[in-house]
Amino acid sequence: MPVGWLFSGPYGRRHVHADNLIVKRALARLFFLPLLLLTALLGFQAYRTHHSVEAQLQAEKEKTETLQAIVERLSSERRVADVLVTDQTTAANGELRTTLLFVEYDGHGDPLPARRFVIVGQEVHIDALVVKFDGKFVQENDPLRGHSVALFTRIYGEHQSPDSADQIDHPGQIPPTYRGADFRVNNFESQLWNDFWRLADDPAYRQSMGVRVAQGEGVWRPFQPGYLYTVTLESNGGLNITSEKVRGIYSELLPQRAPAK
Repeated sequence: MPVGWLFSGPYGRRHVHADNLIVKRALARLFFLPLLLLTALLGFQAYRTHHSVEAQLQAEKEKTETLQAIVERLSSERRVADVLVTDQTTAANGELRTTLLFVEYDGHGDPLPARRFVIVGQEVHIDALVVKFDGKFVQENDPLRGHSVALFTRIYGEHQSPDSADQIDHPGQIPPTYRGADFRVNNFESQLWNDFWRLADDPAYRQSMGVRVAQGEGVWRPFQPGYLYTVTLESNGGLNITSEKVRGIYSELLPQRAPAK
């Protein structure tokens, strides 16, 4: 029987058509399978790249925020005392006497009991012992050494000698502004103030305590009624003093007379 008979007639043509469909489908699979795999691979790569970029952006954002926090800690100041002139008069002997209301603040910013001092003159001198810690501790916001600390020693006027000054805090003791319930802080603070001059003179001991500088500092300026004088302590530095005019009802409670000349 001739071979052509197999492909002749409707039956043969159907088989040939079916074979062609099978071949076409096989070719289509061979073509689309790699394309599908390539598309999936490109999609996965795009997904990974997108998330990698997001992760990098997030890491850069966190790094920037950390650096900003470090800069803020290094440059920040803490209010440690406010001073007001409650009276300024000339005594019978011709001396100008200035009465001051002195208020210190604790580490939480809460005021401690107010004290009054009378100095001779208009220029008020406030002396203190100041401990400044290594910058890395300030950067890391170390619980013990994350901020400079100060102990106010004395207050006096320009017509007084330092020896005749009024004492503010007691040398060798923890200042009221730093006393707290945490015994670790108290023990560390006690050591600082008990060994203050050793810190100033002994580099090895200073380094063991994480201290950069231990020294006496003072701020002074003319004081007059109607102004609030604020003493601040830099995180990584020393003392500063600023003033602002008292406003509102508080100004009515303070003397308004000008100092005698």
